[in-house]
Amino acid sequence: MNAPITLPPAPVAVAELDLEHPDELHRPGRGEVFSPNGRVLALIRYRGRPLGLVTAEAAPGDRDGLCRALTAAAARELDLPAPAPRTATAAAPAGPAGTPLVSVVVCTHDRADLLPRSLDALLAGTYRHTEVIVVDNAPSDRATELLVRLRYQGRVRYVHEPVPGLARARNRGLAAAHGEICAFADDDLLIDAGWAAALVDGFADPRVGCVTGLVLPAELDTRAQIALERYCGYAKGFTVRSWSLAEPSDDPLFPFATGRLGTGANMAFRTGLLRSLGGFDPATSTGTPARGGEDLLSFLQVLTSGHTVVYRPDALVWHPHRRSMESLTKQVFGFGVGFGAYLAAAARRQPLLLAALLARVPRGVRQTLRRGTPAGARRDPLMARLGRLELLGLVYGPVCYLRSVRMQHRADHSARS
Repeated sequence: MNAPITLPPAPVAVAELDLEHPDELHRPGRGEVFSPNGRVLALIRYRGRPLGLVTAEAAPGDRDGLCRALTAAAARELDLPAPAPRTATAAAPAGPAGTPLVSVVVCTHDRADLLPRSLDALLAGTYRHTEVIVVDNAPSDRATELLVRLRYQGRVRYVHEPVPGLARARNRGLAAAHGEICAFADDDLLIDAGWAAALVDGFADPRVGCVTGLVLPAELDTRAQIALERYCGYAKGFTVRSWSLAEPSDDPLFPFATGRLGTGANMAFRTGLLRSLGGFDPATSTGTPARGGEDLLSFLQVLTSGHTVVYRPDALVWHPHRRSMESLTKQVFGFGVGFGAYLAAAARRQPLLLAALLARVPRGVRQTLRRGTPAGARRDPLMARLGRLELLGLVYGPVCYLRSVRMQHRADHSARS
């Protein structure tokens, strides 16, 4: 893994550089070639495979110098693979012969302006044996429906979920999925062309029940976006990893800190397994008082069902962080609420886990209070404030979960009436 990245206040240009073409600096998502100024955070690839992140300073108009600096930083800081002769590239899977069908579920709520970016990327991916399903969650108008039916007719399936809540939307997509693998992606992501293929590769072992992928920032233009990346970010590193209850873990918070396994913005499951687990818990969901946690609970359920969770950094997406400090503080508080709700839901479903969970709480609190600050360094005031907000949300989370349970019961009763 590459060393931790130290970022200045803002802005930081985000880019990609493939060592096979070291004079070309691309925007995230393998976008157009560009020449940034100032501080640059670059994803280093080799033959498309992500290797790590490095930074360099860009002089105005000196793209060649910047590319050389980034290449030198990569050689110095990353474990680069030895050059190997290029072999013929295999054709992308195009049909059912030996390749599982992947159902990609994209849940959305009133964001028809952002949705095409994700859908276009999915449809242009290298893994062709996919179906794309858009779940329109409690929309206020028909904009998303019209977008899918007119622009993507015959290529994207449209499904309507009237009850608000991301978990309910995901469950509606899961019910509609025809694929052996069901993948979930957010509606505002830049999705790498090899994303679905990398997820499929992660399921090569039949014991694997869930595969997660790498999430990198699509932009770091504001102080809030930089702060989120410093505080927690979404990236889980550049090394393939796996977790199961049958294998010992050096993480003292395992298996409860399932956010370290991946994120709901980039995850896939064996469809049959996820259905057998009951799908996602609607009471732990974005769009409800619980504010999230259904993805964390699903990771824990996969583990406790005897399956393995695998992390694949080559299953790459780029995420646009929130731009304002006000949005960031609400988001971090929501992280805490969602995590507290997830823990309450886990204890409610499996009461025998409660003792082990409570034993890990003090260490978890200490880690949260130190998050975003390098070991041995003085606590950054902003990071400390975010840590306190997350802990406050954590305490509030179980109460929000109970409110959400009651709300879901009322929604189910209304649907049956």
